[in-house]
Amino acid sequence: MTRSEPQPDPRIEGDWLQAEATQAVCRALTGAGHQAWFVGGCVRDALLGLAVGDIDIATDAWPEEVQRLAEAAGLKAVPTGIEHGTITVVSGGIPHEVTTFRRDVETDGRRAVVAFADSMEDDARRRDFTMNALYADATGRVEDPLGQGLVDLASRHLRFIDDPGQRIREDYLRILRYFRFHARFGDPQAGMDPEALAAIAANADGLATLSRERVGAELLKLLAVTDPVPAVAAMDHAGVLPRILPGAGIRALGPLVHLEAEAGRAPDTGLRLAALGGEDPAGALRLSKKAAARHALLRAEAAGTRPPAELGYRHGAEEAEAILLLRAALLEQPLLPGDVDRARQGAGQEFPIMASDLQDRYQGRELGEALRRAEAIWIAEGFTLGREALLSRL
Repeated sequence: MTRSEPQPDPRIEGDWLQAEATQAVCRALTGAGHQAWFVGGCVRDALLGLAVGDIDIATDAWPEEVQRLAEAAGLKAVPTGIEHGTITVVSGGIPHEVTTFRRDVETDGRRAVVAFADSMEDDARRRDFTMNALYADATGRVEDPLGQGLVDLASRHLRFIDDPGQRIREDYLRILRYFRFHARFGDPQAGMDPEALAAIAANADGLATLSRERVGAELLKLLAVTDPVPAVAAMDHAGVLPRILPGAGIRALGPLVHLEAEAGRAPDTGLRLAALGGEDPAGALRLSKKAAARHALLRAEAAGTRPPAELGYRHGAEEAEAILLLRAALLEQPLLPGDVDRARQGAGQEFPIMASDLQDRYQGRELGEALRRAEAIWIAEGFTLGREALLSRL
C-alpha cells in the first residue's frame, strides 16, 4: 500500500469531500450557525491518500437540532444512535454519521455514558488514538486539537490519547483495535509504542468482559490486513491472543501470508484464522455457522492426505487451493509444483455414473456403498474411466 505523508498545514481533498450531497449536510449545520467537522477515519485516510469509506461529522448542535436542520434542508434524518448523540443524515443516498461533541461521564469497559460537550478538544480527548482525533471543515482545512495527531500520523506512530490505561478501560476492545490499526497504519520498523504495550498487558484481563461476537469481528478485521503477522505476533507476546483464542499458535500464519501473496490471492480471513488453530474458534469467536463449517473443513483437509485433484473435485478449485496453501504453511513447506493445476483439473470433473445405474444390482445401504466404491476407483484412476468402464469394475 502506498501512503502519502501529511504535509505541514495540511488540507484534505477528494471527490467525496466535494460531493454536493456531503456539502449539503455541512451547509444544513453551518447555515444555522453550528459547526460541522469531518472527523476520524475519513480525515486520516484522506491525509494518507487512501480511499475514504464512512463519513463521520462532529458538530456542536444537539441531536434533536441536527435532525430538525437536516429535515428542513430536505435531507433524511435517521436517529440511529440518538442516545449517544448520533443522527445518520442521508443525502444523495450517502449516509453521514453526524454526532454531537461528546465527553465520557462513566464507562464500564464495554460501553460509555456520555454527555454532550461544547468543544472540539473535549470531543477529541474521548477518542482512542491521536491519529483518529483529526478534524477537517467543509473546505478540507484540517484541525489537530490535541496537537499530536498530525505528527503521529506522519511518523506512523500509533499512540493512545493521554493515559493509555484509561483509554483501554473505557472500552477493552481498544486493545484489539490497537493491533489492527498498527497493522494498517503503524511503522513496522519502529515497532509499537511501549506505553501502549505496557497498558495493554496490564489491562488484558478486561478482554473477558467483551462479547465474543465483538472480539471475533475485531480479530477477523485484523486478519484481513495485507500483512497482519507482526501485529498478531505482538498480540501473542503480550498475552492477548491466548486470552481471546486459547490454544492458537502463530507459527503457520507467516508462511501462509507469504504463500497467499505468491499465489496472487487476496487476504482470506477464514484461511488465516485456520492457520492460527485454537481449541474452539467457533465458540471463542462466535463464528457464524457457515464460517465455523469452513474452518472445520479447512483444518481437517489440511491435516489430511487427499491429493490435490481430489480436493479440487470435492471442494472446487478455489477452496482446494486454499487447503493446499494451508497444508503447506502448517508443514512449513513450499507448495509443490503442479498441485494447483491438479486441483483445477479435478474441479472440472463430473462423476460419470448415478444411483440409477446401480439400482438393478444394489439396494439401500449397499447402493450407497457401491457408489462410494465406484467414486474411489474413478478418482484413483485419475478420472479417466467412463461410465461403462467404471460399471465393469464393480
